[in-house]
Amino acid sequence: MIPKPTHVESAGEFKIKLSYADGTTGIADLSHLVGKGVFSLWQKEGVFEKVYIDPETNSIAWNEEVDICPDTLFFKLKGITFNEWKKTQLSYADH
Repeated sequence: MIPKPTHVESAGEFKIKLSYADGTTGIADLSHLVGKGVFSLWQKEGVFEKVYIDPETNSIAWNEEVDICPDTLFFKLKGITFNEWKKTQLSYADH
């Protein structure tokens, strides 16, 4: 099971600091999304800093319309793909 996010906060300049239940922590740079589609909202002053973890979905959110899958950010912080992560999880099951 992919760990759930436990903490998120703005780290300035369209970056967020994340922590996950397995101890993974890091900063994700989301500046490449600014101004694209729903992420145009971030261009309004003070909006990006209001990031939170949605209690129902565990997504990283700014409002009901703007969110990011926490799993995608987890893999980004780890520097691996889902398939790479899945292989490590299956190897644990073999033991």
